[in-house]
Amino acid sequence: MADANPPRPSPPPLDDACALFLDVDGTLVEFSDDPAAVRVLPQVLEAIGAISDRLGGAVALVSGRPLAQLDALFAPLRLPAAGLHGHQFRSDAQAAADLPDDTSAFLHELHREATHLAAAHPGVLVEDKGVSLALHWRAAPHAAEAVSGFARQRIGALPGYRLQPGDHVVEFVPEGSDKGRALERMMARAPFAGRVPVFVGDDLTDEYGFGAANRAGGWSVLVGQRDGSLATHALAGTRAVHAWLVANASPARAGR
Repeated sequence: MADANPPRPSPPPLDDACALFLDVDGTLVEFSDDPAAVRVLPQVLEAIGAISDRLGGAVALVSGRPLAQLDALFAPLRLPAAGLHGHQFRSDAQAAADLPDDTSAFLHELHREATHLAAAHPGVLVEDKGVSLALHWRAAPHAAEAVSGFARQRIGALPGYRLQPGDHVVEFVPEGSDKGRALERMMARAPFAGRVPVFVGDDLTDEYGFGAANRAGGWSVLVGQRDGSLATHALAGTRAVHAWLVANASPARAGR
């Protein structure tokens, strides 16, 4: 009987017609109990910069982090980017400040309640992203059901929002914002238009990006293992991603 989940092949080298879209946490950096504590390795920054130069600037970050965090994390690079799962772009980076008053009030109350939840479950982290709110339990695995239950109970009172599950995290995010739509929006304009999209990511949030890249005739790379993923290729972990990026930064080894 054939394997229902055959191993995915490693991604081929990027050629000069590609556009590269990169998730961050779990893809370029390891997950951390404190998302603010991570750093991008210098050789990875150098490789991404070299690939961006080779692809005419068609390298983008697509992340759940806000743009300000991405710019600080990847400095001195300033790459095209979609933050907050595609809710935030450079051209409208202040979208989070334009929330209706009732939504802002609800998010403020949600943050207060979530802070009380975290106090009752040491290790749970509440991450306020302005327009969205993330609850992490990586450092408190025993609190998974309490945090997930809290989120399920509260989401119904927040019109226009959905829950986005992830790796030891659940996030309240605006409906209509996901990484697939972010890719499609960037592919409609220079320097991405007309290129072959390649999306690299690890988490459930990245499945939207995988699907969008596949539909556009590109390919998608799952970092790690997960049954049922839409990804067409795979890399074992962040170190494998780093090695693949470094290899693609060299013109002599690029092309397919």
